[in-house]
Amino acid sequence: MKYRNLGKSGLRVSCLGLGTWVTFGSQISDEMAENLMTVAYENGVNLFDTAEVYASGRAEITLGNIIKKKGWRRSSFVITTKIYWGGQAETERGLSRKHIIEGLRGSLSRLQLDYVDIVFANRNDVNSPMEGQFQLLITCFVLAMEIMEAYSVARQFNLIPPVCEQAEYHYFQRDKVEVQLPELYHKIGVGAMTWSPLACGLITGKYSDGVPECSRAAMKGYQWLKERVNSEEGRRQLAKIKELHLLADRLGCTAAQLAIAWCLRSEGVSSVLLGVSNTDQLLENLGILSQMTPQTVTEMDALLGNKPHSKKESRA
Repeated sequence: MKYRNLGKSGLRVSCLGLGTWVTFGSQISDEMAENLMTVAYENGVNLFDTAEVYASGRAEITLGNIIKKKGWRRSSFVITTKIYWGGQAETERGLSRKHIIEGLRGSLSRLQLDYVDIVFANRNDVNSPMEGQFQLLITCFVLAMEIMEAYSVARQFNLIPPVCEQAEYHYFQRDKVEVQLPELYHKIGVGAMTWSPLACGLITGKYSDGVPECSRAAMKGYQWLKERVNSEEGRRQLAKIKELHLLADRLGCTAAQLAIAWCLRSEGVSSVLLGVSNTDQLLENLGILSQMTPQTVTEMDALLGNKPHSKKESRA
């Protein structure tokens, strides 16, 4: 396992982290969740991500139970969680001072921990002042310009500034990580923790012949993913994925390994969060392509045809 700095915070995290969205407390059993945590930790993963909203809090409960059972040194791993959607009541969601405090207390209780290392806001709250949010939150899940605003507020009030941003990043979602965040990394040291490297499974090819019954797109609450797979744009993406599978075969790796290595090649990406439902998937993803050559990147960009351009390139 390789480790990278989380932005310019000095915190060292594994370049691959384990996420709990969809899986923990919902799609997989607690036994499988423990197996995944064990395999990940034993293979050098030290970053585990969750949120108060995942499986209505059950993901945090499952994660906390496993950590307690395994008895790992708290200093040997990093836990990140997110605050915003905590419950049905008006006071149980958002980024008011009340919900940040109570939501984080709830997360700590479910996780059975004294602290978490990083707290993200699942989204920005336009109804709560930024200075109020940053008296309590370390990072924010927001637009690039809002991260800059948060940084300015933090400096003004002598608070901890943003250190990391979570962003969706894969072949078909590139602009934020490749254009916006590198600029923030150089200006204020904000790193990127990315999620969905396989585009919710699309890149694996599992949806090439439709939506399998056991897939995420067939689960309750994921109609949006099914519609995305069956859309005209989804079909175009699947056609490109077939070409990328052929490239992966030539390189001697799987499509998933190629996709994850592609994500890690990007400047400022501190860690890629993996979402897996069994140990075979996890071990496959951990065995990423060892080196992404410039020639391979160029070939993939030509195939995808969606490389975003920086402001400098646009002006040129």
